Amino acid sequence: MFSKIKYKNLIQACINQTCTKHNIKIITINVMPEHIHMVVKTSVSINPSKVVQLIKGASPYLFFKFHPKAKLRYPRRHLWSKGKFISSGGFTDLDFTISYVLYQEEHYGPSIIS
Repeated sequence: MFSKIKYKNLIQACINQTCTKHNIKIITINVMPEHIHMVVKTSVSINPSKVVQLIKGASPYLFFKFHPKAKLRYPRRHLWSKGKFISSGGFTDLDFTISYVLYQEEHYGPSIIS
């Protein structure tokens, strides 16, 4: 879905808006054609599963609002799969994790169609 640059930018803007609304700070994000990698910072009082729930719940609403034709491909408006991977990390792991997220295109190959 996100292999075109306009859709990649749109979902990234939707995620940014969602995170801003819920006080989730995005450290880095990389949108791939079939999945997204993110490093975020939140308060310790919020459950990591809740962060994923907020992002996966609100971002499709905004995406379909700004791209109504996508509803034809996703009639039930299920943009994300049920799966997720969450990992918390300490300050010492941060540089490695950021570089992992940023260089996913080298691992998966070029993915953007203009």
